[in-house]
Amino acid sequence: MSRSSVGVIGVAVLTMLSTGTRLAGTEPRVGQVEREASAANSAQQLIRRYCIGCHNEQLESGGLSLTSVDLRLVGAHSEVLEKVLMKLQGGAMPPAGRPRPDAASLTHFVDWLEAGLDRAATADPNPGRTAAFHRLNRREYQNAVRDILALEIDASDLLPSDDAAFGFDNIGDMLTVSPVLLERYLSAANKVSRLAVGDTNTSLGSGFYPVSQFSLQNARMSDDLPFGSRGGAVVRHYFPSDGEYVFTLQFGGAPQLAANLRIDGALVAEVPHPRGNPLGEPEGRYNEVRLDVTAGSHLVGISFPQNRLKAESRYPQYFPWGNSATFATNTGSVSSLKLQSLDIGGPFNPQGLGDTASRRQIFVCRPEQAGEEAGCADKILARLARGAFRRPVVAADIEPLLEVYRAARRDRDFDGSIQMALERLLVDPEFLFRIEEDPAGAAPGKPYRVSDLALASRLSFFLWSSVPDEELLRVADAGTLSDPPVLEQQVRRMLAAPRARALVTNFAAQWLYLRNVEQASPDSYEFPDWDDDLRQALIMETELFLEDQLRTDRSVSELLTASYTFVNERLARHYGLPDIYGSHFRRVELPETVHRGGLLGHGSILLVTSYPNRTSPVLRGKWLMENFLNTEPPQPPANVPEFPEAQRGEQPRSVRERLEEHRTNPVCASCHNMIDPLGFSLEHFDAIGRYREVEEGGQPIDASAAMPDGTTFDGLPGIRDVMSHRGTDFINTVAERLLTYALGRGIEHYDQPVIRAIIRKSQDQNHRWSSLILEITKSLPFQMKRGYEGD
Repeated sequence: MSRSSVGVIGVAVLTMLSTGTRLAGTEPRVGQVEREASAANSAQQLIRRYCIGCHNEQLESGGLSLTSVDLRLVGAHSEVLEKVLMKLQGGAMPPAGRPRPDAASLTHFVDWLEAGLDRAATADPNPGRTAAFHRLNRREYQNAVRDILALEIDASDLLPSDDAAFGFDNIGDMLTVSPVLLERYLSAANKVSRLAVGDTNTSLGSGFYPVSQFSLQNARMSDDLPFGSRGGAVVRHYFPSDGEYVFTLQFGGAPQLAANLRIDGALVAEVPHPRGNPLGEPEGRYNEVRLDVTAGSHLVGISFPQNRLKAESRYPQYFPWGNSATFATNTGSVSSLKLQSLDIGGPFNPQGLGDTASRRQIFVCRPEQAGEEAGCADKILARLARGAFRRPVVAADIEPLLEVYRAARRDRDFDGSIQMALERLLVDPEFLFRIEEDPAGAAPGKPYRVSDLALASRLSFFLWSSVPDEELLRVADAGTLSDPPVLEQQVRRMLAAPRARALVTNFAAQWLYLRNVEQASPDSYEFPDWDDDLRQALIMETELFLEDQLRTDRSVSELLTASYTFVNERLARHYGLPDIYGSHFRRVELPETVHRGGLLGHGSILLVTSYPNRTSPVLRGKWLMENFLNTEPPQPPANVPEFPEAQRGEQPRSVRERLEEHRTNPVCASCHNMIDPLGFSLEHFDAIGRYREVEEGGQPIDASAAMPDGTTFDGLPGIRDVMSHRGTDFINTVAERLLTYALGRGIEHYDQPVIRAIIRKSQDQNHRWSSLILEITKSLPFQMKRGYEGD
């Protein structure tokens, strides 16, 4: 039975049935106890009749035994009973083919069990325990540097990727530290501090930016490039000092007009392609230009004039000797001029450290004479430490930094000495770790409320993946952040800030596997139209859609049903949307003829749930179960036979036919009967997200299927309707994923009553994003913590 039907029927049933769920004082206590005992006895009989046959001490089907579970003591068995509740709400138990209670009895039992578990959790609250030392992950480190030092860096060049668990890379227990990682942090601190303060070292000001060979470069590549341009690339480069820099461009394709080099949108140079024999023009020709550039972060753009001649193939081709095309790879043919890489070197002849945003952020004072240096250094480092440590600082916090400053000042100037102290700050444990120590007197194993400063860090890393800003720190330091009206005001302010986009690029990108699009490698023989322009368009579509949903504070359920999306010309052509031109993304309403709508119609999701050469109903079904229906797929048994792939020379068979053959094995059927129907609904979309009526082998698509509970559906519209009617499943999934991400730990059985409360309380707001997020920030595990109990 679906969760929505359980919830709707359950409200009515609970009103009519006397199961101990009435408010205290509405009937004599003796009668209430008797009714509770009777309800528990009825529930125990239902378990014995329909569940114990498989879930007993001998069989332990699914690793679960219910033999010793006493339903008069629901709280004592909450870990087991939360698993039971989840299976029943998902319609997975009892399994198909086994005796099942009638719908009314099952609904009655589910609601009784849920109410009992919620009462037990209220009587004995357990907020769980997050890691006492929670290391900043790579993305959080990058954002913290941006917000503390006004310095944009790419932390992937400095630090290794982080291990993930429960779907996210911000899980405290996974963010361990090794000697090698500490060395990387030391190296990163050295580079970041030198970039922020300024440095004339040529290696520090250099950067190499390759351009994908699978990028067509036949249209405007970025909104940061001018109209009427095509190809090239835009990169953000940090120039550590004023001086001369060398820009080396590597060209590919046939020689044409010069490349235009722009800095912050202004045309600064035209770089010609070095010409040779036109018909034998080799790839990888270089040319360079030397320019004076001021210190700081600048957008460097390369583009070519747009070809206005009509193309004779899928790719615009223009050569001085005529139009031609020789197709060889999925990138097309002998192509027109393109950029293969940009190399920036320097500074040469440095002229000073300049006036950068980072230097303005750091040097809030300037000593006019030697006697003022110590006070100014103290002021600078105290301000930086407050942001880095995420709390007010005292003299003892600043003294280690001042010691480094004083030692460096013996042979460095003032700026260089501040740089050394900043380098020390960036490897301080209080910067690299979110530290939440138990307060004095905290009882072992008992819940306590975290401080307002700890709450500020929890909020900022949840909503911004970064450190608190000054306003949030000020409110926390005043001790008012935990006041409900103040907390709500701060949460709404933070959600409206640009930094909240981290909920898209960090939370949603991991929840929906959007990061995997970058690594996807569709088979170029099966999908010759695939290119990196489409890859980036698929990512941008989903990011813009999610950002719009958050910014306009839509109901979370609209992720399933929205009738609009964001496309540019490349993606519109892929989706079959007419009259969309240019590289700029715009919001469009989706006509029914394109058979899309909601996240399930996004090519990014259809891509990452496919194999390189074909679709996979199994991958897509499993993904839907985990990420949309909050249902744990069954673990595959040992020695599962291989999926019967198509063999050369045999009669073409659809993926569905081959899966049906696979399911004839009873061992395989136990899993596939639950997973495959969901995946079949998306079979009209190929492995790169194009709509189709037939498979690659010419077989007609059959996208009809049935859920284990007998609900039938057909195609994307059908599965979207099923999920919309089972809306609580999807809302529950989003709430659980958000809470996991917010806490930086996995969800435990004692968190499930909290999730149900979050959903109930946000229902009046139609489960808008802000309502779910607000309820999470007000929740027991977000505001409290269980005391340390020892090893």
